Amino acid sequence: MEAHKPGHMSLNTLSVKGSDLSASALYRILELRSAVFVVEQKCAYQELDGLDLRADTTHLWVEDAHGIAGYLRLLTEDDRIRIGRVLTRADCRRTGVSTTLMNLALRATHPATTLLSAQSYLTNFYSSFGYEVSGQEFVEDGIPHVPMQREVPRDATE
Repeated sequence: MEAHKPGHMSLNTLSVKGSDLSASALYRILELRSAVFVVEQKCAYQELDGLDLRADTTHLWVEDAHGIAGYLRLLTEDDRIRIGRVLTRADCRRTGVSTTLMNLALRATHPATTLLSAQSYLTNFYSSFGYEVSGQEFVEDGIPHVPMQREVPRDATE
């Protein structure tokens, strides 16, 4: 666990494999994912997909004094890693939490190629971390998304 201070906030970052996730941590994660994706974004979908407790799933999150401030999940797909379920708690947006979280994800996934499906309005945010659009825009749960990929430079794996 490391401490980060974007702006005035004191944050702790956590990384836990799905098979090591406690019931209370899983509950807090699912509660926030539901609040953001199902309630706030009004997307009625099967949020529980059976992938959270797998040994090759990694949960990364950032906590402040009020709980989980930002979260994402890493899924292994062959020789690549998919970043998904990326979110920031409403009161923590535009505070640096998302940047802290993405930097944590890049350190955790290096040197693998990473994929994500970005909500279209966030393309510039993900581009700032080296992601490039890798396909056509599509609509998922009523929200426009674009597939993005970050290739690892050849010299970074040597």
